[in-house]
Amino acid sequence: MQQINYRWCTDILIALKIFVLSKTETGKLFDRFDSSWPPDILPKVKNIKVYEIERDKWLLAADKMIVAVQVRGLLVPFLGKQEELQRFPSVTIDRGALKFVCDGAKVMRPGIINFDSFKKGEIVVVRDQTHGKGVAVGLALEDSEVAKAMTKGYVIDTIHYLTDKIWEAYKRI
Repeated sequence: MQQINYRWCTDILIALKIFVLSKTETGKLFDRFDSSWPPDILPKVKNIKVYEIERDKWLLAADKMIVAVQVRGLLVPFLGKQEELQRFPSVTIDRGALKFVCDGAKVMRPGIINFDSFKKGEIVVVRDQTHGKGVAVGLALEDSEVAKAMTKGYVIDTIHYLTDKIWEAYKRI
C-alpha cells in the first residue's frame, strides 16, 4: 500500500510517495549494495522504507535512518551520513569549484586538488577543501591515475549533492 504525504519544499509542494519494499525486493537491493559498495557498510535489515521524491529519485531508510539514495537507478550513499562516506574513495575540490558542484555540475579536473585511488565507474565522494566534508557523491568517469595526469575534462559525474531535491526533501521529512 502506498501512502502519499504532501510536504512543502522551498516554495513548491512536493508529493512524497512513501512505501516499504518487500523482503524479496530488499534482498535484491542489498545484492546491488554488495556489488558496488564497500563490504559490511550497511546492516542487514528485513525491510527498506522508500521516500520517492520524484520519478527515480528515492531516499532509502532503514530503522528510521536514511541509508542511501537512488538516482537514475544508481545507489549512492546519502550525504547526511558522513561516517559512511569515509569508506568510499574521494576527491577534494578547491573553493572555486564548490559552488558549481553544489549546483549539480560534473567535477572537472582543474577543480580537484587531492585524489584517493579509484577506478572508472566507482562511487566517489567529493569533499570540500575547507572542512573535508562530503558535498557531493558521483561516479568516476576516469581512473584516478588517468585523472591525475589530465589538465582538463570531467572526472566525476555528480549524482547526489547538497542542495539537490533529495537533500531539500530530507530536511523536511
